[in-house]
Amino acid sequence: MPSSSGRKTVGVARGLMMLCDTCYDQVIAEKLTDSRNFVSNHEALFDTICPGCTDINRPLVDDMLGSSE
Repeated sequence: MPSSSGRKTVGVARGLMMLCDTCYDQVIAEKLTDSRNFVSNHEALFDTICPGCTDINRPLVDDMLGSSE
């Protein structure tokens, strides 16, 4: 099971998403967050994060992708 120790978080519509340092730095560099560290464009976020971050956040990712049904 993936560990969440040492991960940073960003807010998304359905909760908090845990990211590794590399993905967190990339999200910040691409200015996907606002002043409250919230990401409103989840599609851009999903395109930016690595497979490991996608896997550790799988229930949240699936919930957000399925929310348009």
